[in-house]
Amino acid sequence: MIDFRYHIVSLISVFLALAVGIALGAGPLKETIGDSLTGQVQQLRQDRDALRTDLDAAQQTQSDQRAYLEAAAPRLLSGALTDRRVAIITIGPVDGDAAKAVATQLDAAGATVSANVAVAEAWTDPSLRSFRQALAGNIVTYLDPAPAESAGPEVELADALVQGLTGADPASPNELSESASLILELLSNDESKLITVADPVTAPADAVVVLTSSDLEQTATAPASEDVIAAQVAIASAAQASSEGAVIATVLSAEGDLVSTILADGDLAQNLSTVTGVDQVTGQISIPLALNARIGTVVGHYGFGDGETVIPERVTLTPVNRMPVPVIDPASGAGATG
Repeated sequence: MIDFRYHIVSLISVFLALAVGIALGAGPLKETIGDSLTGQVQQLRQDRDALRTDLDAAQQTQSDQRAYLEAAAPRLLSGALTDRRVAIITIGPVDGDAAKAVATQLDAAGATVSANVAVAEAWTDPSLRSFRQALAGNIVTYLDPAPAESAGPEVELADALVQGLTGADPASPNELSESASLILELLSNDESKLITVADPVTAPADAVVVLTSSDLEQTATAPASEDVIAAQVAIASAAQASSEGAVIATVLSAEGDLVSTILADGDLAQNLSTVTGVDQVTGQISIPLALNARIGTVVGHYGFGDGETVIPERVTLTPVNRMPVPVIDPASGAGATG
């Protein structure tokens, strides 16, 4: 049993140790301890300054490389998409600056952005499924070609969206057909609000770029459901089927998103081209090059990830043909170009 004398001895030991420490610190070890602490502080400051220098150098190198790529882009892209009209479809919260940069690079490639359309949350809102089914049933009569009867509303609406952006008037190929204009109106009016259109669409697109969500934090914490991804795949597939070519692009593919779903599916991967790194100049330049290649029937997956190609290889494209198609008058059998 511990008695009172044990506590006395313990307290005396503590005070003796404290006294010895004070005596040594203020005496023979004073300079040694002070010099050691001073040296450590100086070393930490030197390490900090070195890291700051390295960081500044890395940032400067990155800035120089970006400036070089931006200056080289017009030469890399010149003529890649001459006279092509490209519709941009955004799905999810795509960064506005990145989307503008993509449009700038498309312009540098000789293309014109004919439409800028954002798919609204209502496109996949479970509570609006009945409404979408009814709308698809009405809108499918304007589609040519029409999807299979068993396709379902997601595929029907996806086909409608892309045909609305690409449908040309045969007699006036530089103008949207009446059906295409009506489709876009049905999808974007105040009642449906399935899409928002930045500016009025007056000319049909030849090709399509689909930009998907760049909200990586949201994707990681709340990945899209299978129904949402299926609806997005339908849009990507329709974009390719109803145009000369399509590219699906994102910032960084995450498991379960649209791009990773395409890459994981052999059939989709063989038909749909993808680009990652939309937030970087490299990705923004790759999009017009990837679209050039896809129009030229070359499918690829571009970026710096596993299994991706760093840069698309350009293809020489056939010039765009916008010759009017004669319209046959059923009564007289005579042709006219409108």
